[in-house]
Amino acid sequence: MVIREEQMSAFTADATTDFENRMVIHLKKCFPAECQALQEPGMRKTIRYGIDQSAKYDVKVERDVCKYIDIMMVYGGDFDTRADLPWASRILNDKVLKNSTARMDSLFAAAKEHQAQ
Repeated sequence: MVIREEQMSAFTADATTDFENRMVIHLKKCFPAECQALQEPGMRKTIRYGIDQSAKYDVKVERDVCKYIDIMMVYGGDFDTRADLPWASRILNDKVLKNSTARMDSLFAAAKEHQAQ
């Protein structure tokens, strides 16, 4: 069986929509006040932005993208470039941590440590 390019695009779009729907539920549970302020269209825009931004750092595994978006919810969509959060850019651009899961685990731990301070 041969899968045409348009069929593959449809599979990808369906998977993205499914992930987005699951992220809406997750964000409402974990960030209720922020989600109430954003409303659902704003949440979906934030999720899509997070997917795009995380891909710039080769973060594509759903669990890792979820962590990226969670950190965005706490620090803002520009957390990866903010001068007051140098640890974020350093970890995301770390060439030693080639695996995106290792990078995101490290980033998530650093974000939690920063929040505790």
